[in-house]
Amino acid sequence: MIGIALVNMLVALDQTVVSTALPSIVAELKGFEYYAWIASIYLLASVVTVPVFGRLGDYFGRRHFVIASVLTFTVASLLCGLAPNMPFLVFARGLQGIGGGMMVGTAFASVPDLFPDARSRVRWQVVITTAYGIGTAAGPSLGGLLSEHFGWRSTFFVNLPVGLAALYFVWRYLPKFPPAHRGDVRVDWRGALWIAVVLGGFQIFIENVPSHGASTGNLLLLLTVAIGCFVLLRTERRATHPIVPLDMFRHPQLVVLFTLSVLIGFVMYSLIFFAPLLLQGGFGLSPQAAGLIATPIAACIALGSFINTPVVVRLARPTNMLVIGFCLLAIASACVGLSHRDTPHGLLALAMACAGIGIGFILNNMNVFGQEIAGRERFGITTALLQSTRMVGGMLGTTIVGTLVNHWYARGVAGAVSGFDGTLAAHAVARALDPRILIDPAVRTELLTDLRAMGIDGAPLVETARQTLVNAVHAGVLLTGVAAIVAALLVRRIRQIQFPKRIDRTVVATPE
Repeated sequence: MIGIALVNMLVALDQTVVSTALPSIVAELKGFEYYAWIASIYLLASVVTVPVFGRLGDYFGRRHFVIASVLTFTVASLLCGLAPNMPFLVFARGLQGIGGGMMVGTAFASVPDLFPDARSRVRWQVVITTAYGIGTAAGPSLGGLLSEHFGWRSTFFVNLPVGLAALYFVWRYLPKFPPAHRGDVRVDWRGALWIAVVLGGFQIFIENVPSHGASTGNLLLLLTVAIGCFVLLRTERRATHPIVPLDMFRHPQLVVLFTLSVLIGFVMYSLIFFAPLLLQGGFGLSPQAAGLIATPIAACIALGSFINTPVVVRLARPTNMLVIGFCLLAIASACVGLSHRDTPHGLLALAMACAGIGIGFILNNMNVFGQEIAGRERFGITTALLQSTRMVGGMLGTTIVGTLVNHWYARGVAGAVSGFDGTLAAHAVARALDPRILIDPAVRTELLTDLRAMGIDGAPLVETARQTLVNAVHAGVLLTGVAAIVAALLVRRIRQIQFPKRIDRTVVATPE
């Protein structure tokens, strides 16, 4: 469990540490055109590989895949830190994404192998959640510290000791469990290929929509995804050992869980991404102050998991913990969505803590509920699909809320800027259409200085832009609150989950 927890920490660290180093990376390696791909290629590779390796773990056992994932991720981290140019770094990040997808698809599914009893599994999930919370909470600060004092390459090298420790514990202590499937297995490589086409194409489409809209390229990409879905369905129906068993999507309880997974991704990632934007750009707080207010959303995930553990196993209806979790997220979204510049910082931090606790109630329980419904033969693919659908929900959330915020802001500020059309200040005032004037003090000072030289007080314009951004983010965050309420109502469609009183250990591990 220490090894699997360290694997989870690796994923959390990489997602948060590297993001703070991106400007330094571009400054040294140049190649700004590859900027977005440093993050996108990792997400693309991991989204594609999670369900594939989750299912292969069901067929062939998970131990070797977990070891291979840690090795791949650690070696890729080393290559990232040694990257001489941006194309090489993008390649190494893609390799990292493959390792990360293998980790998520196989390591998390090893937990029910180790603990067939659902009660024990709920307790031990705390270890994983705590590791994720530590990695997520410490990541931004650690990334900034390493990047400032030791250079951006150290943000990749920090993965090496964690990866080597994870590799030792997994290699030394993770047992080799016999696979759930007996006999020969014909690997569904065509299905794996079409999963890559569908998920990869969908992710690229989601990322391109905010900047390019309904362009010809995006429409063709969407058509490719639709055709890929059709071919994937035909392929999986004919496969003797499909990567994604289609009958899982005819199971009403699993469909509800996958829908809830999309919604938790939508809400969670939207709050994580846009709450800091509201605090810095809308309320004018410093990055440090905004970080202190937003930190509880990550730090309290572990707290929520600790609170959940002794409570959920005693409830007559354990799924009520999901309802409580989504209600806490709805309350947090409402608090953030109705906040203003004079709202006490303690109240905002409390809202972030509520969100973190709610997430802690949801993530672990959804994994356990899904595994109990699907059965041992599908531990891997069920866990992997829950992770994949959460990633898809996160992509949808950040894209939909981001598009809403961008359009709302552009339309609101354009009204103020249009008053200067035909004047000498028109070009300078147009810079207010870029939200960076609210986040970067240097850009804002430069704009105000230029306008002052023309005899124009730019403060009202900046204030208009700030208030417009506040309204835009409020609308986006309140939308996440609606999604949380919908999720809370959907939970009632899950049949009763029971935690057995006795442990029935029917799987015997073979030590290696």
